[in-house]
Amino acid sequence: MPRYGYGIASTALWLSLLLGSCVGKQNESTLQLQTFDHAILNGSNIWSNKDLEVTVTANANEVENDDDGAKTDRHEALLAQSSIIYGLTEVANASNVNPICHAQLKHVQRSILNKQPWALKVLDASGGKPSGFIFGQNYWLGSREACSSMQRPLGITLSKQYKRQMHNGLITQKSPFDMDYRVIYLRHNSPWQVELKVMSEQIIHIGLCLPSSCKSSEIQQLTSDYMAGSFKDSDIFEMQPEVLYVKDLKLRDVFYDRLSFKLVVGFVLVTCAFMLCAQQLSVAKQLPADGHADGAGLAPVESEIWRALHFLLKWRPVQSFVSCYDVANNWRRIVATRENRSSEIPLLNGLRSVCAVGILIFHVMWFMYFTVHNKATLLAYGEQIFFQYISSAPLLVDVFFTISGFLQTYNFLRNTEQLQAIRDNGSIANVKLFSKLLFHRYLRLVPLYLIVIGSVDLVFAYIGDTSVYHINERFDEICSQHWWRNLLFIQNFYDFNDLCLNWSWSLACDMQFFLIANAILFLYVKHPKSAKLLTLAGLAVNIVWSFGIGIKSNFEFSIDIVYGTSSQIYINPIVRVLPYIVGSIVAFCLAERRVSYQLSEGQQRWLWHICLLVFLICIHSTVKRDLGYMITIALFALGRICFSLSVCWMIVGSATGRGVWWSRLLEARCFQHLNRVSYAFYLLNPLIISLIYGLSSSSTHADPIMLVCNFDCLPGVHCFFNGIRVAIQQFVKFVIKKTKNYLIL
Repeated sequence: MPRYGYGIASTALWLSLLLGSCVGKQNESTLQLQTFDHAILNGSNIWSNKDLEVTVTANANEVENDDDGAKTDRHEALLAQSSIIYGLTEVANASNVNPICHAQLKHVQRSILNKQPWALKVLDASGGKPSGFIFGQNYWLGSREACSSMQRPLGITLSKQYKRQMHNGLITQKSPFDMDYRVIYLRHNSPWQVELKVMSEQIIHIGLCLPSSCKSSEIQQLTSDYMAGSFKDSDIFEMQPEVLYVKDLKLRDVFYDRLSFKLVVGFVLVTCAFMLCAQQLSVAKQLPADGHADGAGLAPVESEIWRALHFLLKWRPVQSFVSCYDVANNWRRIVATRENRSSEIPLLNGLRSVCAVGILIFHVMWFMYFTVHNKATLLAYGEQIFFQYISSAPLLVDVFFTISGFLQTYNFLRNTEQLQAIRDNGSIANVKLFSKLLFHRYLRLVPLYLIVIGSVDLVFAYIGDTSVYHINERFDEICSQHWWRNLLFIQNFYDFNDLCLNWSWSLACDMQFFLIANAILFLYVKHPKSAKLLTLAGLAVNIVWSFGIGIKSNFEFSIDIVYGTSSQIYINPIVRVLPYIVGSIVAFCLAERRVSYQLSEGQQRWLWHICLLVFLICIHSTVKRDLGYMITIALFALGRICFSLSVCWMIVGSATGRGVWWSRLLEARCFQHLNRVSYAFYLLNPLIISLIYGLSSSSTHADPIMLVCNFDCLPGVHCFFNGIRVAIQQFVKFVIKKTKNYLIL
């Protein structure tokens, strides 16, 4: 048993040194700690009743003996009104908090008045009301890092050669008891803040550095008492705050019990195993035939593993499956480029890639919205003509719908063998063929989709516990209940706020459009006239429906109306099918040679430029957002037809070998790289953006420079890796805790 104890102690010491490497060492010239009169204030965490009584009494005597009592009273009154952390210490009493918390809060209060360095650091680390409230500054976060320095002094070396005016204890003095950074969330009802009606912009975040002995429920009650008293008296903005909850920013143990955690960990382990098998298979194929059986040429451990897997990997289907996990081969395929074939439409690679980047920029602005402290200003930038490429980026989804409709119809009608099989088959055989095509598409989309659903559930559960922000879109709670909707691709039939992975609505629409288009194409092979009439009827119904739903909801391009009608218009498959139908009709005309035209080279060049002009006009058509709902819905419905037709001309022109200088740029081979990973890019980018911003400790300021540069890359990457480091720390602590419990048992 003693050996186990020494092992655990040494392991814990090693891990603490490894994980705490961010705190630098201090030399003797910097390490000038302040001494206290009582042992309890010299770093001891053992609080006795006697210590509590002596500490509070001693500090009370210091204040009573102050020669300038009136000045102290003014300081106290000013601090009670302006400082939330001081206000909580003032309203704390023995009836609303536990004894230890009460004593420590009172000690913080007296130490602030006595200007103890550690207490002033507590005051400085706690948030207060900043400027900019009218335009959305609801993040009174203080400094999480400064609160952490209460127990871990800042690792910085300062030379004695320079004379400094600072107090020596600012860097080195630690609090006499453990302090934690907590965030209090309250909803205000102030009429003096621009109300945007977009997500939860009325939630105030207050970061406070408080004693660890105070429970979250006690802090919530203290805050309610303070908001109803001193804070309310000095509030000129008429906030009428309502305390919602308190977060201690600690990852709960239940996180590791989530099904998504087990699935994601299992997926990572299985993927690593398949990668190992693929690597061994790749090496084995390079060996002589007699070396495959005994593992000759491999290292001893690899040889043993290979012998264990050799029998299973002899089966050809297993080899083909495992080869998909060959990292080196996959990387070569991604980075490789080739000449465009005559049967391909090379412009599609560039068109998809450019639109994917545009949607990425919009996702950055949308999924960082919960961190922006000047939301009204951000949306005002979005209405300026220069930034229409960001605010109108959702229109680019129509480009993908147009491409999908075009390719679905064009490839179907060019497959002569499949067309002949449909003509010869009976109803049952065609149903089987239809089901086979549907299953093939489903199998292509679902594996990665399922993994992303599990990852989103896990990531949002993590940032929900540890992020300083109130997360409005709690996908961890939604996905755990409604994941089956995504697997059936019917999530867009429900309210936008109830979507698991709300950016995946377009994937559900695309699957539904594929299903309907295939059914109509099957019908076209048997009954061409019926299929044509059904397609034209669908186009007419779409336009009428769009006008009807727009008139019913008084649709405008203002951000609050667009957000409020997301379920009825933005993700509604009946409204969004328009570009898919247009793309399908153009593909039918091209495949069946129903439209023939003869244009000179100059006329073709002008038509290309007009097509680009129409595309850009549609992107910038929302610069005027208060046109009235009739004009707006007409622009929305008919403008999208023009937009889809401009995209169709690009596709047809590229398919027939025509083009101009800017279309040749979109046909460049470099776009093949992004096009190969576009599906994963589409699914993962909102997850990564939310994780990066969710792990930051300070709110985001939106300005034109940031909008032009997309987002501040370096701080984002720093926050991302810092969050990963914190996650690893907490996971290691969890493993150590479980190991200790196991050894005790």
